[in-house]
Amino acid sequence: MSKSLDKLLELLDLEQIELDIFRGRSPDVKVQRVFGGQVAGQALVAAGRTVQSGRPVHSLHAYFIRPGDPAVPIVYTVDRVRDGRSFSTRRVSAIQHGRAIFTLSASFHHPEPGPRHADQMPDVPPPEQLPRTIDRLEKLFGTLPAQYRETPIDVRYAGPLTFEAERDPSLRRTHNLVWLRVDGELPDDPLLHVCLMTYASDLTLLDSVLLGHGLSWADGKTSGASLDHAMWFHQPFRADRWLLYAQESPVAAGARGLARGEVFTAEGDLVVSVVQEGLIRTQLLAGGDPPEPTAVLRAPRWYFAGTPAARRAGGPDSLCRYERLAVTVRRGPPPWSHPPQPVATS
Repeated sequence: MSKSLDKLLELLDLEQIELDIFRGRSPDVKVQRVFGGQVAGQALVAAGRTVQSGRPVHSLHAYFIRPGDPAVPIVYTVDRVRDGRSFSTRRVSAIQHGRAIFTLSASFHHPEPGPRHADQMPDVPPPEQLPRTIDRLEKLFGTLPAQYRETPIDVRYAGPLTFEAERDPSLRRTHNLVWLRVDGELPDDPLLHVCLMTYASDLTLLDSVLLGHGLSWADGKTSGASLDHAMWFHQPFRADRWLLYAQESPVAAGARGLARGEVFTAEGDLVVSVVQEGLIRTQLLAGGDPPEPTAVLRAPRWYFAGTPAARRAGGPDSLCRYERLAVTVRRGPPPWSHPPQPVATS
C-alpha cells in the first residue's frame, strides 16, 4: 500500500468524540479550502458508523455550502432520522467555526431480491493499454519531479485531458471516459469502498463540462466548485479494482454545469450512478496575458503556478500536484473582473 493511500485512509478514519459526533482532519498541505470529495467521504463514514451492519448505503445527496478551512478539524454531527424495518436514513452536517459547510443525507437498505437490468458499459480500451496521466502531462509540460507521481487514486483517461482540448479544438466534447482505482489493496469493508468511491467521484466529473468549451481549471480565466452531489450505489464493488467512470454533461447555463457519471466494473456491471452540478465561472482576458504576478487556479489533481511566461515554458516550476483543491495566491490585482468564488452561497 502506498504512503499516499495510507494518508487517505487515515483521513477517512474519523475520531468519535461523542455519541453521533465525529471529528475529521484535512491533509497537512497549504491549500485554500478542503477538497469536496474529502468532506463527502468523511460525512459518509460518519453516517455509516451509526447504521447497523447488513444495511449498505444505497444513495446520498449532498450540498457544498461554504468552503472548508483545511487548518482546523471538521466536526460531523449525525442525525438518526429513521431506522425502519428495511431502511435507515441519516442526515449529517459538517461544521467549522460554528457554521455548517456541508450537509449530506444518506439512505441505507438491506439487499432484497427484485427485477434487474442495467445499461451496458461503453466500448473502451482496457486501463492497462492507456498511458498514465503523469506521462500525458509530462508530454505537455515537461518532466515533473518524482514526488508528484504518487497519488492514492490511479486515474487514466481514455479521452482527452482538458489541457489537450484547450489546445486542440477537435478534441472538444461533452463526454469523457476515465478508468480509476485505489492504488493498493484494501480490506473487505464495504463502507470503506463506497467512501473511497465517493471521494474519487469528485475528482474528474466536471471535466465533461469544461471539455466542450476548451476550458481548463488552469487556463487563467476559469474557476469553479462543486455545488451539490448525488450518488446511487446499485451493487457491491471494490475500489481497489479498476472501475470505468463514464461521464457526460447534458447542459451548462447560468454559470452552472450539470455532469452525470456511471461507474462500471471491469466486468461490465453498472455499480454506481453520479450526478453533480458545479459552478463554472469564466472570464475572457482582454489585452492578452494577465498582469504579473498571476493566480494559482484549481485543476483536477494538478494546479499551475507562476507567471504567464513560466506557464508557457512548462516544466516542474509551473506545474504542481494536488487532488483538485483550490489554491489562490494573489500578490497583485486579479486578472479577471471579479475574483473566483470557491463555493456559491445562498
